[in-house]
Amino acid sequence: MNGKTLLVRHGFLQSDVERAANGEMTKTGKFLKKAIGLVNTNDKKLELVLENDWLQALNEASHQVERMGRESLIDPMKQELPLADIDPHMRGIIRWLNALGFYTVYCCDGHNTRPAYVYARNHLTMQQMNLIRACVIPGIKVRFSGKKVGFYYDQGDIHKLLDVAERLYALIEIPERIVDFEAEIFKPRLLDLLSLSGSSGNERRIRTYLQQRLQRMTDYAYVDHAGNLLAYLNCGDGPTVLLSAHMDTVEEFDAGREILEDGTSLTSSSGILGADDRAGIAVILETLSRIHKTNFNGALKIVFTVKEEIGCVGSREIDTDFIEDVDGAIVVDRRGTRDIVISNGGTSFCPTGYGEVFEKAGRLLGMDDWKTTAGGLSDAKVFAGYGIPSVNLSAGYMNEHTDWESVDYKATYETVKLIEGVLHNQMIRPQFPLMTKNSSSDNPSSL
Repeated sequence: MNGKTLLVRHGFLQSDVERAANGEMTKTGKFLKKAIGLVNTNDKKLELVLENDWLQALNEASHQVERMGRESLIDPMKQELPLADIDPHMRGIIRWLNALGFYTVYCCDGHNTRPAYVYARNHLTMQQMNLIRACVIPGIKVRFSGKKVGFYYDQGDIHKLLDVAERLYALIEIPERIVDFEAEIFKPRLLDLLSLSGSSGNERRIRTYLQQRLQRMTDYAYVDHAGNLLAYLNCGDGPTVLLSAHMDTVEEFDAGREILEDGTSLTSSSGILGADDRAGIAVILETLSRIHKTNFNGALKIVFTVKEEIGCVGSREIDTDFIEDVDGAIVVDRRGTRDIVISNGGTSFCPTGYGEVFEKAGRLLGMDDWKTTAGGLSDAKVFAGYGIPSVNLSAGYMNEHTDWESVDYKATYETVKLIEGVLHNQMIRPQFPLMTKNSSSDNPSSL
């Protein structure tokens, strides 16, 4: 690895060896300079040093410089971090947490036999906890208890703590990278759904899987007479918002196919990928898993429909009693990225102001290119026909219904962020006028 990365993983920067303004080198600088000397190199040639050799040099150097004493507690807001006293695999995590404003008082790396932990100076905010979760890599689990943050790893995997440090520093350099890290956590959940085939009229397997998930995540879930899966979650006394995607794919998945990755793009080795609309389902499940950490005050109704690919059959035959009190619908079944579909060209799905809510949420989140547009046939048109203001949001897939179908899982995750922003900021309210029910081409029965 390059020299900068080696330093960062262990809590150092090349600038640490430079003298401070008063002419004195910091304790961290002295520690680093001593370790560099022990590997017989300089800070410009650290890429030639193996990490195990660097760990050994740091261990030796820590006993050759001034120390605070492991039992000492310091205030990192007033004093320099005593890196020489900190456990080897926690130095990077501690330095970069403090640089990010997570002030710490004590830590332990678990010595490869038990969980590592950090005690914070103050209780962590939800934003801080989410940031730490985003930096945790596969093979490590993080748990929060009061001011304690625990990092759980398998025996022999202590080196993975260094990967966490590397990610924390990446957020210091480029804060926006948190979305990349969060998307990587989201990806396995999308892959799970892409393993479940189910063409139109053959949705039983995916429906059973989703019903089990929804029974754990919502107040209740049931299958209506048409085969749609419906669920309800009460989060307060505000508006009722409908989240919807369809369970069927245009055809069955090829047996034995593999999911191929290229950057953030997923494709199938054979046949369709099925991101239309497994990606939409993944977005809704992720939104449900996070909703209790938001300020949303209202109710969520979930509708996973059947037979959308053969004419929106499921949504046209839905249990209408279930949706009669819905104030606004969010369908996630649009190709591409950052489209907010509010019409199909001739038929409006919602008042203009309802679509603009999602544009505004995008701007608040730094995603200014979410824009309202016209689209094609989807369940959004059907819900609009029932009088519900509706939009259809991009789910990140392209070339649907073909063997060249792909999905950008980061773009799919960004749709989660958009919906979460709308709900968190309570931007859907009953004041949006309902559409005219069952009028002309909006009539579900005439689609």
